[in-house]
Amino acid sequence: MKKMRFTEAQVIGILNEQTQQDQKVSEVCRKHGISEATFYNWRSKYAGMKVDELKRLKELEYENARLKKIVANQSLEIDAIKDLLTKSSNA
Repeated sequence: MKKMRFTEAQVIGILNEQTQQDQKVSEVCRKHGISEATFYNWRSKYAGMKVDELKRLKELEYENARLKKIVANQSLEIDAIKDLLTKSSNA
């Protein structure tokens, strides 16, 4: 995955800069060295977000991934136990 040049907090700052200072998108893009397409992609992804909301979102995504791993491991253990039980009952 391509590494971003800007952190997500910086992206939110750039988006807020455009809306709060009522600048043209082209001016903000030129100032920060990004394309207008990048700006609009960021705006669709981070529209209206604040830095603390973004931090909370990342925490929730991390927690969700951790819980998915736990469920996957438990599912594998259950399958292994079922295999052992069916082999022992057939023997």
